[in-house]
Amino acid sequence: MRPNRLELVNPGQTGRTHAVADPLESSMTTTGRIQLALNVTDLAAAVRVYSDVFGTEPSKQRPGYANFAIADPPLKLVLFENPDATSALNHLGVELTSSAEVGAVAARFEETGLEHTQSTVDRCCHALQDKVWVNVPDVPLGAWEFYTVLDDDPAASTQDAESAVACCADGSPEDGPCCGAGEEA
Repeated sequence: MRPNRLELVNPGQTGRTHAVADPLESSMTTTGRIQLALNVTDLAAAVRVYSDVFGTEPSKQRPGYANFAIADPPLKLVLFENPDATSALNHLGVELTSSAEVGAVAARFEETGLEHTQSTVDRCCHALQDKVWVNVPDVPLGAWEFYTVLDDDPAASTQDAESAVACCADGSPEDGPCCGAGEEA
């Protein structure tokens, strides 16, 4: 069993120790991965480059959209074909493994007083997702997305074509969080 705290000795100060948090213990333990969503000018060219960079093909590819589920390093790389974007960085997120994890993250945000929005069974990026957005200054869209995928390839609908264009594709902070603001938490 690991101790919750580490004791560090100050050099030159015999017998004096300081307790510091164990860096391997966290109040947010998940089995998820970081999501990096990028705007690209040419999706086909970007898919070729990132396939070579990470040694894997996209997990999903649709018109104007591709994503890679990279095992090592654990990364969900999402590409939006958006040649008019003002920044290559679209948004940041954390992909979680369950709706329970999304709920736990939302509860933690609530407990700490962080402004956030939450939505369930949200159609976005050619998938159904439960998600929470936490407001954070100085990042694209002004927030980080924490989400889980409920259905990675739902039946195609007319909403999919709209979703491909609207879902985080323009990176405009004034539009609010990706795929709609959801409901206020």
